[in-house]
Amino acid sequence: MAEKTLQTLFHDTLRDIYYAERKILKSLPKMARAAQSPDLKAAFEKHREQTEGQIERLQKVFEIIDKPARGKTCDAIEGILAEGDEIAEEYKDTPALDAGLLAAAQAVEHYEITRYGTLKRWAEVLGLKDAVKLLDETLKEESQTDEDLTAIADAAVNAEALHPAA
Repeated sequence: MAEKTLQTLFHDTLRDIYYAERKILKSLPKMARAAQSPDLKAAFEKHREQTEGQIERLQKVFEIIDKPARGKTCDAIEGILAEGDEIAEEYKDTPALDAGLLAAAQAVEHYEITRYGTLKRWAEVLGLKDAVKLLDETLKEESQTDEDLTAIADAAVNAEALHPAA
């Protein structure tokens, strides 16, 4: 059995987040269609565009470590996205739908923030300076998206979820 090192772990985790980003890219249009709030729809559409760029940056990191850009099934993101689908179905046409979709989206963001933060630190330890820059750029985007979603929740979505449908 080959020795497992930080390089191996970095590559495995990179494959994990690559898979996750590609799954997220496919789910964002569905989330945008399900959202009732124009601000939330716009946030999902904006994040879809960002996700495309994030996938491109991940492909560059794969190039830096001289590995093919291939995903590895990420059970965590599968579960988080399944929860989002469940919320969309169970709360369809209710005032709480957007609050639920927003919470599901933030669960995705928090997973991504954790992964990118870890990968960035490992890239620093491994001396992968170009990868650090790429991962940091994505980490900043994911953190900003999380803040933007919180602002949407605070501005209206959570308060609207309190009231029964008219």
